[in-house]
Amino acid sequence: MLDYLRRLATTGAAYTAASILSKILAVALLPLYTRYLDPADYGAAEVLFSAVVAASIVVRLGIIEALLRFFYLPDEDGDEVVRTGFASLFMSATIGALVLLPFAPQLADLLLDDGVENAANLVRISIGGLWVLTLYEYLVSLFRLDERARAYFTFTILHVLAAIPLTVFLVVGEGLGAEGLLLGSYLSGVPFVLWIVVADRERLGLVPDRDLLNRMVKFGLPTMPAEVTLYALQFIDRIIIVRSIGLAEAGLYALAFKFSQAIQVVVRGFQLAWPPLAYSIQDDEEARRTYAVVLTVFSALCMFLVVALWLEAPWIVRLLAAPEFFDSHEAVGPLALGAALYGVYLAQLVILGRTGKTERNLPATAAGMIANVALNLLLVPPYGIVGAGVALVLSYLVVIALMYAFTQSLFPIPWQWGRLAVIAVSAAVVIAAGELLLPTEGALGLISRAVLIALYPVILWWGGAIKSDEREAVRTALASGDLRERLRRMRGGGAAGDVPEGAPGNEDSRAAGFMDAETRDQDRGGF
Repeated sequence: MLDYLRRLATTGAAYTAASILSKILAVALLPLYTRYLDPADYGAAEVLFSAVVAASIVVRLGIIEALLRFFYLPDEDGDEVVRTGFASLFMSATIGALVLLPFAPQLADLLLDDGVENAANLVRISIGGLWVLTLYEYLVSLFRLDERARAYFTFTILHVLAAIPLTVFLVVGEGLGAEGLLLGSYLSGVPFVLWIVVADRERLGLVPDRDLLNRMVKFGLPTMPAEVTLYALQFIDRIIIVRSIGLAEAGLYALAFKFSQAIQVVVRGFQLAWPPLAYSIQDDEEARRTYAVVLTVFSALCMFLVVALWLEAPWIVRLLAAPEFFDSHEAVGPLALGAALYGVYLAQLVILGRTGKTERNLPATAAGMIANVALNLLLVPPYGIVGAGVALVLSYLVVIALMYAFTQSLFPIPWQWGRLAVIAVSAAVVIAAGELLLPTEGALGLISRAVLIALYPVILWWGGAIKSDEREAVRTALASGDLRERLRRMRGGGAAGDVPEGAPGNEDSRAAGFMDAETRDQDRGGF
C-alpha cells in the first residue's frame, strides 16, 4: 500500500512542476497588477477569462477527450487521429469565434456592468482569445500523447515567461487595464500555437477523416455537458456577483480564488498521477482498499493546506495585493475548502472510469450546478463574496453526495470514515480556534496562527488518523531513501512521462483521458 502512495506522490510531483512554477510567477505579479488595476477592472478581466474557458469547452465538442482515447486504440492510425482532431477543432473554433463576434455588445451587457468602459471591445478580445485558447489546449495535449514530459514543462514555462513581460508592458507601460490583461494572456499564446503547428506539421491538417471524426464526436460529445456543468460551479457565481453586488466585488472574489489555487496545484498533480495508478490495479479487492487509503491521505494533505490558507489569508493578501483588494481575504478559506472538495470528487470519478459508467457523472454535476445557482442567489446579496464561497462548498458537497450514491452501487469502496472524520473535525476545530481566539493582524497573529497550523498534522499523526503500524512504516520508508531516489530519477527526466510500473500501458492512458476533461479547465487563470 505504501508503494502505491509513493508512486502517486512522485508521479504527481513530476506532472505538477510546470503548474507550480507558473502559479508562483502569477502570484508574484499580483502586487504589480493590483496596483495598476482597480477591483472592477480586475473583475472584468477575470469574468471574461472564465467565460472564455466555458465557451471553449462547448466549442471543443469533446474532441480533446476523444483524442486522448482514440490515439491509443490499436485499430486506429494515431497520426490520422491527431490530424482529424486538429482539423475539426480548427473549424469549430473558427466558426464559434465568427458567430460570437457580431454579438460582442450583447455579450458585454450580459457578462459585465453597464459602467465598464470599452466593454464590447473587451468581449471582442476575449472572442479572439477563445480561438487561440482552444487550439492551444489541443496542441499542448500532443505532448502528453507522446509522453514528452520534459518538453511539456519547457513549453509551458516558456509561454508563461513570454506572457509576463507582454502583460506588464500593456498593463503598466500602456495603461490598458483589463484590455492589457486579456491581450497579454492571449497574444502571448499565438507564437506558441504557431510553434507546435510548424513542429508537428507532418501530422496536422485541415481536412478531417469523416468516418473517424464521426466516431470521435460520438465518444467525446457526451463528455461535454458534464464538463460544462462542473465548470459552471466556478463561473456562474462570478456572473451572479457582478449582477448582485458589482464588478468590484467580482474582482475581490477572483483574487481570493487565485490564492485558493495553492490547493489546485495539488489537485492537478493528483488528477494526472492517480488515474493511471488506479486503473493499473487489476484485483478489485485490492483496488477498493487502495482507493480508500488514497482518499484518506489526499484529504489529509488538502485539509492541511485549507487550514493554512484559511488562517493566514489576511497576511497573504496584505503581502501580495494592493490595499483596496484586502477584503478578498474573507473568501480565501471557503474557496480553498471548495478546491479540496473538488479533489474528493476526482477521487470518486475514477470509479466511474473503472466501471465504464461515465454517464452517471452528468446527473451529479448538473445537480451541483443547480444548487450553486440557487445558493448564490440566496447567499451573495446578504453575505457578498463569502456567501459565494460558502455556496461553492455546499454545491460540491451535493456533487460528492450524489457521486457517493452512484459509485457505491457500482463499485462499493470501504471508505475510512473514522479517519476522514478525524481529518475534517480536527480541521474545523483548528480553524475555529484560530479565528475566534487569535489576533487577526500583526506579528503576534501571524506567528500564533502558524503555530496552530503546525499543530494540525501533529493532531492527525497522534489523534487517530494514522495507526501505530502505519507510523512505523512511514518512518522506515523515509529512512530507506527510496522516495528520495525516485524523486532524483524524475528530476533527471526518466520517469515524468512514463506509465507507472505495473500499469497496463495504453488502457491507462485511455482511462486517464476521461478525467483530463474534469481538471484541465480548473487549472487556468486566464491562460
